[in-house]
Amino acid sequence: MTTTNMDFTSPGPRITGRRHGAWLLEARELLRLAIPLAATQLAQMAILATDTLMLGHLNPAALAAAALANTVFFFCWLLGTGPANAVSAMVAHAVGASRAHHMGVRAATRMGLWSAALMVPPLLCVLLLTRPILLALGQQPALAADAGRYMSTLCLGLPFALVFQVQRNFATSVSRPLAPMLVMGLAVLFNAAGDYTLIFGHFGAPRLGLPGAGLASACSNLFSVSAMGAVILATPALRRFRITRRLLRPDWGRLKEVFRLGTPIGLTTIFEVMLFNSATLEMGLLGTASLAAHQIAITIPSLTFMVPLGIGLAATVRVGLAAGAGDRAAARRAGFTAMAIAALFMAFMSVLLIAFPRAIAQAWIPAGHDDVIALTVSFLHVAAAFQIVDGLQVTAAMALRGLKDARAPMWIAGASYWLAGFPVCIALGFGLHWAGLGIWIGLAFGLLVAAVALGWRFAWLSKINRSRAPAR
Repeated sequence: MTTTNMDFTSPGPRITGRRHGAWLLEARELLRLAIPLAATQLAQMAILATDTLMLGHLNPAALAAAALANTVFFFCWLLGTGPANAVSAMVAHAVGASRAHHMGVRAATRMGLWSAALMVPPLLCVLLLTRPILLALGQQPALAADAGRYMSTLCLGLPFALVFQVQRNFATSVSRPLAPMLVMGLAVLFNAAGDYTLIFGHFGAPRLGLPGAGLASACSNLFSVSAMGAVILATPALRRFRITRRLLRPDWGRLKEVFRLGTPIGLTTIFEVMLFNSATLEMGLLGTASLAAHQIAITIPSLTFMVPLGIGLAATVRVGLAAGAGDRAAARRAGFTAMAIAALFMAFMSVLLIAFPRAIAQAWIPAGHDDVIALTVSFLHVAAAFQIVDGLQVTAAMALRGLKDARAPMWIAGASYWLAGFPVCIALGFGLHWAGLGIWIGLAFGLLVAAVALGWRFAWLSKINRSRAPAR
């Protein structure tokens, strides 16, 4: 028999039972969360894509400098959002475990905000050292200097970016994913207008170039936090949790859990993202054309990746809801449903990338840069090959996060990307002199290893865990 347990402040009904209908019901509930979450992720990526598009029309050197600066910014952002992302699993477990969950939700969210405040000062110090960091990594002095100028304004948005992650995870985990989606949609428009105004000096504004792009992105992060705060106050289903009540009162146990779960979550993501960022640095050693082509090409699979990432974020909530209630079968079903949906979507994206690589490349950079376009096309062919495994690895990792299994996925990610993927990048790109194409094949290999290992981990852990999810 298949039933649903409905609580309208929960992340959808928990699906119980073992018949085939339970899988369809789970898919429906997962998509109800995943669609707005994926749209939110796409909107966040659209801000970066807008910067890339407009800087590409400024000049390839500006695009290359922004690419280098973003490697540093996203390293810090990922470290900071690790604890913020732990809020989703903690809130979902609180909701699944008890109907009297308001205090647990409020405490987890409040400590998520604390984690953001604690992470900002050291991360800002790193961002302000962007130029010397890039010089130490062997980048060209002119590109490093431009990257430092871009970061001088971009870094102002980091505190707001971290707070928004906490706000978004809170809203999503209590079944209000549309609110952050709408806020991010408005933020994309805000950022595009800011880029157009500040990069090129329109509407009487000064022509700031690279620093203008960073300032526009920082202001869009401030806008997101302000708008999301207004939405929380204006929405009764969100306002009832009073997440800022007694904001300065510590809950040491939950703060410890936020960092205990969040630190390996952040490091897991860093292992993957920094592999791709290391590829950006390697491309910088190959020249401006390779670096510009890489930045354009990596933006495309980064956009497609946002959909399975949204599905994975929904899986964290759905798996956490079932795990909090001690329902092993429902947790397993939620995780595998997410993986299947993600694989289907990424298969479709793979077909598109194979069919239209040149048209995609030409949309990102003006005519006259044939060398950049040719390199971009070759990179997009590799991106088409790794779409499915990329979708599987992220949904598997997020499903494990719903089981509060954070430490093992961290080690799996580290081994997959840095003991498997990175050596192949170096061997093919520089050892066999395949240049950028070899580096991209190494990226694909790392993703394949991660997908197999993380998928196996979820299959094994959800099968043997018969009572409750492990706290890792």
